[in-house]
Amino acid sequence: MTKVRLEVSARIGKKFALYLPKKVVDLLKVKEGDKVKISVEGERMVVEIIRDPIDLALHGKKFARIFAEEVERISLEEQSKYEGSA
Repeated sequence: MTKVRLEVSARIGKKFALYLPKKVVDLLKVKEGDKVKISVEGERMVVEIIRDPIDLALHGKKFARIFAEEVERISLEEQSKYEGSA
């Protein structure tokens, strides 16, 4: 994955709201209501998007594949570990 570097200016608004420039919104595909994590490193403020796990599962890049038969096999293996232990 290629890292894109973009540097833009923004202003702090009323009640200290930070308004994201359109270039940033488009590049990161953020939408109103998305959650972010804000860290302070010296004089720097780092804002990271916290992606919704459900949204990622439905629309994110897929990196693994599993079939129903494999899920069933793993489930049966795990259940057999606990049979008789109660």
